[in-house]
Amino acid sequence: MGTRPSSPVFCYYFQMADSVCLPGSVPAFSNAAVAVQHSALVRITHWITTLCFLALLVTGVEILISHPRFYWGETGNILTPPLFKIPIPASRSSVPTGYGYVLPDQNGWSRYLHFQAAWAVVITGLLYVIAGLLSGHFRFSSYNVLQRRTYLFVIFVLFPLVIWTGLDMSPAFVSAFPAAVTVFGGQQSARTIHFFVSIFLFLFLVVHVVMVCRAGFRKLMRGMILG
Repeated sequence: MGTRPSSPVFCYYFQMADSVCLPGSVPAFSNAAVAVQHSALVRITHWITTLCFLALLVTGVEILISHPRFYWGETGNILTPPLFKIPIPASRSSVPTGYGYVLPDQNGWSRYLHFQAAWAVVITGLLYVIAGLLSGHFRFSSYNVLQRRTYLFVIFVLFPLVIWTGLDMSPAFVSAFPAAVTVFGGQQSARTIHFFVSIFLFLFLVVHVVMVCRAGFRKLMRGMILG
């Protein structure tokens, strides 16, 4: 009817529960209303994804160090002119970097953990997406238009793309589904795209953390942990 709530803080807190705040009224705190803010499934998948993303980030850097050169097409090696290269020392003496030393080679365990964390985040992401579509979670009613579009772009574009290009670097996957890599122009092209998508996801994480800190770190963390 054109009236403004007298307690915007309470109205915002209960927005996810579709509560109505009338002038002079204060919504009653109830366990049901508080639980609607973040369901158990959202909280569990959020923290599993966070741990997996951190593991993928650390191991991805270790894998990058083993060959900090990027190419375009199907093949690429130390004898091939790179599309671009990261100006850091490598962990393999055969890779020309211009530095007079090599870093410790951690490529073995990092590839193994990268693979395990990737499958964990894929399974968690599928569970989150299916549950979100069934429950209407992706309406993101408490976010503005820019936030909604950003989150949807990350969930439905960047995450599938980073998974797809990651699989394209697996010889077993490529032998079974060769068309999955040819659409990008080859395995080296997929690796290059995978690198840039990972950078975008990392930047999204940084912005996400900054926004959480500015909006009230303790309050939002309590909501994501306790619901």
